[in-house]
Amino acid sequence: MRFAEVNLFGVYVAPIAPMLVAAWVVMIALRRIAARFGVLRHVWHPALLIAAVYMILLSSLVLVVAH
Repeated sequence: MRFAEVNLFGVYVAPIAPMLVAAWVVMIALRRIAARFGVLRHVWHPALLIAAVYMILLSSLVLVVAH
């Protein structure tokens, strides 16, 4: 499991940075779907749920890329 820096227009960024952005984009879509179907009204703390799902997405993405 070796991650290398990503060359983004001549600037080297940490390999986690594109993964953070990708998980954030997926999270935006999931949050809109959840809001549309009213899922967020049925949880105790919506912000906590969103943060937990984001961490699950990010860790899954890191594991997929590392494999």
